[in-house]
Amino acid sequence: MKRTPLAAAAVLLAVATTACTGGGAPAQAPASSSGSPAASQAGNDGGVPASRLDAIGDAGVLKVCTTGDYRPFTYKDPKTGKYSGLDVDMARDLAKRLGVKAEFVDTTWKDLMPDFLASCDIAVGGVSISLERAGQAAFSTATLDEGKTPITRCENVKKYDTIAEINQPGVRSITPIGGTNQKFAEEHYPRGKIIEFTDNNTIFDQIIDGKADVMTTDASETRWVANEHPELCAVHPDKPFNYSQKAYLLPRGDIAFKEYVDAWLNIADHDGTTAKAEKPWFG
Repeated sequence: MKRTPLAAAAVLLAVATTACTGGGAPAQAPASSSGSPAASQAGNDGGVPASRLDAIGDAGVLKVCTTGDYRPFTYKDPKTGKYSGLDVDMARDLAKRLGVKAEFVDTTWKDLMPDFLASCDIAVGGVSISLERAGQAAFSTATLDEGKTPITRCENVKKYDTIAEINQPGVRSITPIGGTNQKFAEEHYPRGKIIEFTDNNTIFDQIIDGKADVMTTDASETRWVANEHPELCAVHPDKPFNYSQKAYLLPRGDIAFKEYVDAWLNIADHDGTTAKAEKPWFG
């Protein structure tokens, strides 16, 4: 993972400064852990809005929205109902450091934002930074730099290695409903056939079985899928079609909570926590 550098000292100084000055009033009152707006708490300077950080501690629970269908970041076993994944492990570590338990809330890519705003403190699981999402919520420090790239059967790699080749009549591009993969396909492959698929856990089987030709998704996912399915190959994952970043979705305007999460990410990068979470998936 390539994380945007963040100096721990600068973050801790910012937290201290906010605590001393009371900070500015957030643009939007953060919701409590239960989803309702957090109430203002009177401070020494006359009414500092409460942070989600306080609400989480009071509730004893960190509510985490995740789709459970986007390995290596998040996966929910349909038989056991248990969650696994890189970002799932990271969310559990965050909850542990907060002194609370992590509670995972099911969502879909289509409903990620409304579910997050209504029910969660944080959303994880390979969430891409976008301006559309940034208009409704905040993001943590970026956790990964990457971009969209194709994955297809290995014998078809040269056949589908450009946008122009995929954007042709008869080429079947499969995509999960909602999220940035669908937006990319609709924008770049108007001449091709776009297949909307509801189950992101079995979507790659459609390519293996010949029911779809190609899928354009994040380079990190194509690497993992190609490792799991020898029939499939990631197409130039080191040179994706575009540039994007992944991060964790946070409440808009809650500076104290964002500073805490960013400080935690920086510490996790340097104490081995992030490397430990990545190892089962990326080696």
